[in-house]
Amino acid sequence: MASTKFILARKKGMTQFFREDGTVVPVTVLEAGPCTVTDLRTTERDAYTAVQLGFVPARENGKHVNKPQLKSFEKNGTKAFRVLREFRVDDLEGFEVGGELTADLFEIGDMVDVTANSKGRGFAGTIKRHGFSRGPETHGSRNVRAPGSIGQCAYPGRVFKGQRMPGHFGAKRITVKNSIVEGVHADLGLILVRGGVPGPPNGLVQVVTAKTGVKK
Repeated sequence: MASTKFILARKKGMTQFFREDGTVVPVTVLEAGPCTVTDLRTTERDAYTAVQLGFVPARENGKHVNKPQLKSFEKNGTKAFRVLREFRVDDLEGFEVGGELTADLFEIGDMVDVTANSKGRGFAGTIKRHGFSRGPETHGSRNVRAPGSIGQCAYPGRVFKGQRMPGHFGAKRITVKNSIVEGVHADLGLILVRGGVPGPPNGLVQVVTAKTGVKK
């Protein structure tokens, strides 16, 4: 098995974890796997090596899977899944199509990078979206929550790219790096990760060994 560990999970919520020394740590509970290896990318065929994982079984009638994906599942002899993700690896040794990855893949103390989509909060102003300060609310001020100046006048006569302005807030891919695995309950398929994880309850989460690979 490759040194890099990875799995797909569902965010179940947050709780507290008591260590053996009595200290309390806030953790996020992740329902990890089971994930099925649905395909392998090889250098000879695809010019790179990767493992494709399937998560959340699809309906038998194939409602949640398109026809090309169904053909691929049938060709590889695996069940159909609603969620497919690829993870790059240096070596495919230890992986085979149809194999399963479960929560016991990780150990307490592993350092991981957790990736998920943040909660979507719709259209928001600059105060909520970027943390701007409001204007005065007295002496006839009408600039209470307005963003204020967004550029110059005659020169350059335009708004620069990247200007922080109102717009869609949230629903972005966020990676929390170097989180610590505080607990693993293989029988329940749960992983406890220190701190918070982006996204709503039951949101899809990717857990991958951190690049540092250091245990704490």
